[in-house]
Amino acid sequence: MIAKTSQKELNTLLKIHFGYDSFLPNQLAVINDVLAKNDVLTIMPTGGGKSICFQLPALAMPGTTVVISPLIALMKDQVDALRANGIPAAYYNSSQAPEVQETIFEELKAGALKLFYVAPESLATFDTLFQDLPINLFAIDEAHCISSWGHDFRPAYTQLGSLKTRFPQVPVMALTATADRTTQDDIVAQLAIPNAQKHLASFDRPNLYLEVRPAQNRIQQIIDFIESRTDESGIIYCLSRKSTEKIADRLVALGFEAKAYHAGMPAASRSKTQEDFINDRTPIIVATIAFGMGIDKSNVRWVIHYNLPKNIEGYYQEIGRGGRDGLPANALLFYSFADVAQLRRFISQSDNAEVEYAKLERMQQFAEALSCRRIALLNYFGEHVVDNCRQCDMCTQPPMYFDATLLTQKICSAVARLNEKEAMGTVVDVLRGAQNAQIFEKGLQHIKTYGAVKDISWLDLQQYVIQLLNQGVLRINFKENAQLELTPLAKQVLFENRAVQLAVLQKVDSTTKKKAKKSTEKTGLFEKLRLLRQQLAKEEGVPAYVIFGDVSLKDMEAKLPTNESEFLEVSGVGQAKLEKYAVPFLEAIAEHKVSVKPKTTTHEQSYQLFLDGLTVTEIAVARGLKEDTIYAHLQKMHANGEQINLSQFVSETEVEQVRVARTHVPKAEGLKPYFEFLEAKLPYWKIRMALYFLDEATS
Repeated sequence: MIAKTSQKELNTLLKIHFGYDSFLPNQLAVINDVLAKNDVLTIMPTGGGKSICFQLPALAMPGTTVVISPLIALMKDQVDALRANGIPAAYYNSSQAPEVQETIFEELKAGALKLFYVAPESLATFDTLFQDLPINLFAIDEAHCISSWGHDFRPAYTQLGSLKTRFPQVPVMALTATADRTTQDDIVAQLAIPNAQKHLASFDRPNLYLEVRPAQNRIQQIIDFIESRTDESGIIYCLSRKSTEKIADRLVALGFEAKAYHAGMPAASRSKTQEDFINDRTPIIVATIAFGMGIDKSNVRWVIHYNLPKNIEGYYQEIGRGGRDGLPANALLFYSFADVAQLRRFISQSDNAEVEYAKLERMQQFAEALSCRRIALLNYFGEHVVDNCRQCDMCTQPPMYFDATLLTQKICSAVARLNEKEAMGTVVDVLRGAQNAQIFEKGLQHIKTYGAVKDISWLDLQQYVIQLLNQGVLRINFKENAQLELTPLAKQVLFENRAVQLAVLQKVDSTTKKKAKKSTEKTGLFEKLRLLRQQLAKEEGVPAYVIFGDVSLKDMEAKLPTNESEFLEVSGVGQAKLEKYAVPFLEAIAEHKVSVKPKTTTHEQSYQLFLDGLTVTEIAVARGLKEDTIYAHLQKMHANGEQINLSQFVSETEVEQVRVARTHVPKAEGLKPYFEFLEAKLPYWKIRMALYFLDEATS
């Protein structure tokens, strides 16, 4: 019989050990499946909170969770963060000193570790020991590495399929940030978990601004881009080692702090470069794609692709290294046909060339898209959305559109009449009435839609098909000769006359696509807190974000806590960090408040944006703050006499629930007793606002 852990208990663990008041989307459902001993496949974008999905169950269950992770740096960062949160954890790798390894073995045998990290290459070392351990979960991170259909196949992962045979009672959790339908199916098959519960979180990262520019004069464009971002961390990805060194040298010559990183460097130099970046000593890294996979650094504010990536999965994983903290970040991609040609040469030497060619074509199509780039990304991963994002170059500087409903119906009809068995080139040939050997050999000149779109050139018609792929009307089946298939949206177009708008094909002036950087007023407190964080991190020998992420510092700047109870309400502050860091950070905040009196308070800034018509979510994104902080700002302005209808945020039923809670916890200090009494059904900001209503009614 499995002892059920209540949501209240899980929320308590989340706050005490990680400092968060509520779960991110999908996290709780994944955790509950693990606690029920189910196998799980979890697809969450970078920054979506995958780690919590196995770290929290590890705390809730007896025994040890074994985490299989591909890179030493990733394991070290996560273990450092867990220990900073008061959680016993360790990692093993073959380069550790024998005495360190022996200590780890003893801790494992004694059951002293809640989480144990190991690389797949080292797994065999523990074959005997694992048999005698109370293992409660195998968590396989970066699980796409097990699939030859994925974008980063690693042979060492193939041995993981035996885990389920050797430990049939232990649940297996496979986690990755990027995997299309084919890769998802392959992961489940390779790991022998056919009945795994699938949790596919939204791939949307609304804080990432997506932009593609022509590759002319890339170096100068990069210099112009980073000149206004000198206080931010960023990564520039290149295809070749030579390019990383060339760009880094050019940036250094111009006074930027930058370093190159590639596999040809000595291991010690690579390690130092990565450490300098993690610890904010080197803000700019110019690297091949080998860089960043094992980095948990949360405050990367921009990612530039000097060259076209070879597939969308890799691109999405790499841009996902920006803005992991949820604050705004930029993703800039340079596109040229020369890159496409070079990548095709690389792929020609691959054992999986057919699949890789097809995926490169989709990457190329994304770069050429004339419609919302976020829609194109999400539809690629099977997430069918239709609303433009307003956070990409195609939305902020959109092209002209025309009614393409009839054209789309003809294209979809051709795909259907070809039984969804032909690739894009053949579909275009059929629609244009091409008279070539392949058409005649297959007898395709006899289908009804043959020659239905003769008035549009081959290249233009191909571009319209690409737009339909990006809008999610069509999709490509990579496993079956890259054949075009219809999606549910296509069937709406064919049978329900759903309207379709396509972009007019024309040259877009790249100079009009630059996104102006928003100016933000700095109070100076964030910088003081950042320097304090850096000092503490140096003393403890851990990356700065292990102490606190930028989100926590910005929340401190916004909330200005004055005591431990208020400090505990800051995002990312749990019990362990409260005990370790409350005193120095509260002192820094108090000193700043004495020295600086802001002309415009932070709550007044939020209120002005609210008056301008922005939603709470939009204000939070624009200001780089949490939504509950914005609600607190609006409540403060209401208390100052501003006419704000706060009842639109909290219902009468919710206020009554808090009133009842108050009768049961009359002497409560802070909001936590209310949160627990209400079984975590109301977020902290609603409780705070409801208490404000109740106090107003009695005053």
